[in-house]
Amino acid sequence: MLRAPAEIKYADELDYLESIDTGFKPFSWRLSPRMVRIFVLGSERSDGLDREIPQKWFGDRGFVERSIVTLASDRGLLLIGDPGTGKSWLAELLAAAVSRNSTLVVQGTAGTTEDHIKYSWNVSMVIAKGQSRESMIPSPIMTAMEQGVIGRFEELTRSTSDVQDALISILSEKYVSIPELDDDNIVFAQPGFSVIATANSRDRGVNDLSSALKRRFNFVRIPVVTNKKSEAEIVRFRTAELLRRHQIDLELPPTLLDILLQSFADLRAAAASATSDDDKLESALSTAEQIGVLEDAILHSRFFGDSTLKAATLAGSMVGSLARRSPEDLAILNKYLHGVVEPRSRQDDSGSWREFLDGGRDAIATLS
Repeated sequence: MLRAPAEIKYADELDYLESIDTGFKPFSWRLSPRMVRIFVLGSERSDGLDREIPQKWFGDRGFVERSIVTLASDRGLLLIGDPGTGKSWLAELLAAAVSRNSTLVVQGTAGTTEDHIKYSWNVSMVIAKGQSRESMIPSPIMTAMEQGVIGRFEELTRSTSDVQDALISILSEKYVSIPELDDDNIVFAQPGFSVIATANSRDRGVNDLSSALKRRFNFVRIPVVTNKKSEAEIVRFRTAELLRRHQIDLELPPTLLDILLQSFADLRAAAASATSDDDKLESALSTAEQIGVLEDAILHSRFFGDSTLKAATLAGSMVGSLARRSPEDLAILNKYLHGVVEPRSRQDDSGSWREFLDGGRDAIATLS
């Protein structure tokens, strides 16, 4: 399996937590709220567990606790934030811990229709036997309603207003009517059903949520990680997973991780002080993009190098990943290399920043 869902990947942890869980479990939840929090944020000594549960999502504890409380209420949960802030990962972990099923997902796009969140029909069965519950194809959200588990809706603001309106009735009435059927024509949500939706804050204005839909959600805003220590933990955690997936045995030099984190911090500061969009990189400069840059550099080192990650390779991967517009983004990156990295390289005795500077220049020259 290229990427196992959280409930499969961490099945052993979930089995353990469920076996020792004596806390109150709302509805049909598999774990109590306290154990859900431990699964997501990791265990502490004060939890008194016989084994350590590693942290999987790195963020404010209050965001996770409010999300868990919302899922135990009558409202849906909307995780909103910039790209790469871990909204989808948090939604997957919460669904896995609460329901042991994080795969009931609808992906919001311009092509998402009402059928995707309600139901559609198996045309061949309808022709052969007519419309019935047997010939109906339930959506992931309807399946979540019938099973009393968590349904997920990714990129809610990417879907059109009529799709969003259909979700209002599901969140309000907690049932879906099937007018094509004479009997058994209502699907009622079972206790435990809820919806976790995500929305990209940069998509504001694409398909804004109506006031009616906003009232059906509790909003949890996930900020961009700016704490260097927290960001380093996230990058290490995700990179270790990627290395295991690719079966690569490679050490991540702390110096190069510091260079990557500092470079992104510098570029974010430059974007914040820019006076126009032309002076900003098109990239969101998120933690997820840092991980992508690092993965690209590691794979390049493994396949075309000596399996040792070097600063020049890291710089080339960063330029290649962030230069999405030409010549605008290349000019911004070139200015950063000359204005920030070059002076820093003169003060660096290890030579890493000099190698990073040379690698970045070579990559820009190749793309120009």
